[in-house]
Amino acid sequence: MKKERVSMPKPGSAFLLVRCFNCGNEQTVFTSTTIDIKCKVCDSLIAQRTGGKAKVFGTVVKRLD
Repeated sequence: MKKERVSMPKPGSAFLLVRCFNCGNEQTVFTSTTIDIKCKVCDSLIAQRTGGKAKVFGTVVKRLD
């Protein structure tokens, strides 16, 4: 008797590489963040917590899986 392959569900959250609008600094941000994320260089808001997925205020460069 063959065993069936069970596919594992992928998580809905991930890490994103986000570029700041003001200074162009690239920073890693978690999509389900619980705190507001500010740029380390210019101190502007990059991601804001919303209780679920974070609202990103920069340009998403790529998704880090």
